[in-house]
Amino acid sequence: MLNPMADTERHEYEVLNEIARDSLVTQATLSQRLGLAVGSVNWYIKRLINRGWVKVSHLSRTRLQYDLTPEGMAVFTQRALQYAKDSLRVYQSFRQQAKALVAQLKAEGVSHVHLDGDDEIMDILRLTCIEAGLSLEATADAVILRHEQEGYRAIYPAAVEEIVQPRSRQG
Repeated sequence: MLNPMADTERHEYEVLNEIARDSLVTQATLSQRLGLAVGSVNWYIKRLINRGWVKVSHLSRTRLQYDLTPEGMAVFTQRALQYAKDSLRVYQSFRQQAKALVAQLKAEGVSHVHLDGDDEIMDILRLTCIEAGLSLEATADAVILRHEQEGYRAIYPAAVEEIVQPRSRQG
């Protein structure tokens, strides 16, 4: 479900971040960098000014400078710290899942895997496989590992599936 308040907070943080990087940034440049309409950027900046997090100085008739106030810097730092904590939690969750999957594969006698994907989430699994001594194969002849939604999934080729996970016999 969409959370408009979360989007507002995210955009506020993004504007604060850009102002912290470059106090002479223009609203047009902010619009391009953040993928927001110039009018929306203007609204966010006014909101940040009203909150006391940003102050504006007129350098010339057409040029403005935005600076974070001490309160704005505190909010920016707090949000950056929260982002780091949240990112660490996500990493730890995927790391636990990767360790559990690799332990299961090793217990089943799997020694070769193919990683289907090349993003940060798969990098966690890649490093876990290497640490555990699993051989990474370039072709999909081995057990295929991929990231799906909130976790990892192992896909067994038919021959491996019969050896590693025997099906119950119906008698």
